[in-house]
Amino acid sequence: QALLETPQKLFALILTPTRELAFQISEQLMALGSSFGLKCVTIVGGMDMISQSLSLAKKPHIIVATPGRLVDHLENTKGFNLKSLKYLVLDEADRILNMDFEQEVDKLLTVIPKDRHTFMFSATMTKKVQKLQRASLKDPVRVEVSSKYQTVDSLQQYYVFIPVKYKDLYLVYILNELVGNSFMVFCNTCNNTQRIALLLRNLGFTAIPLHGQMSQSKRLGSLNKFKSKTRSILIATDVASRGLDIPHVDVVLNYDIPTHSKDYIHRVGRTARAGRYGKAVTFVSQYD
Repeated sequence: QALLETPQKLFALILTPTRELAFQISEQLMALGSSFGLKCVTIVGGMDMISQSLSLAKKPHIIVATPGRLVDHLENTKGFNLKSLKYLVLDEADRILNMDFEQEVDKLLTVIPKDRHTFMFSATMTKKVQKLQRASLKDPVRVEVSSKYQTVDSLQQYYVFIPVKYKDLYLVYILNELVGNSFMVFCNTCNNTQRIALLLRNLGFTAIPLHGQMSQSKRLGSLNKFKSKTRSILIATDVASRGLDIPHVDVVLNYDIPTHSKDYIHRVGRTARAGRYGKAVTFVSQYD
């Protein structure tokens, strides 16, 4: 709304922890702003720096970026700066800081105007987020939805206690039992994600992997195939556990138990969204 009232180039910067979330936010901004000619550019790692530099040279209204790549451009792209910025948004601020982007965020805060509006969205108020809040915000207003972690009532949660060597067997059994549903299967490592996707594909399932060791184009390809329902099973690491809005996920299956309880909440939060019902199944082995 502020951009409509006073149209200006390089008006807002939105920082996100992951590339996929950056692309999703850009998609929504373009959908909302197409009627008044909004120009938005996505700046993330894994993409060509030169073409990104050309996009930045056109001075879009909004930049959606991951911190590392944006700092690269501030240091290396001639003529690019954020001196006219009016709005700074940190989406998933706790995860941005947990992914060791603190240095990059500190650098960005030194080169953008102090006279700006800052919005920080965070699922948890961690010590790092509180520290950043004190350092970068002046007289902040805090809006809190809930003080504790909780799942929605429309989510049915189950666990299956099994020996670790039978995990693959039970995974295939559950996928067959709940055939016709769409699944997100979460693993803790990229290797396991890739292995399970290959295993399921060899067994005739429409499974597709999504993890940090894939190229950016392949990651987006996997996500789009799952969103468009051409693939019904997405095998992913926690790169897909936050922020991504995929409305049709029926079942979340934790092949590996997440390291932190907060990550469990984020994973199972991919289903039972917007009033829908969903299931979450977690495998628990003798080592968990």
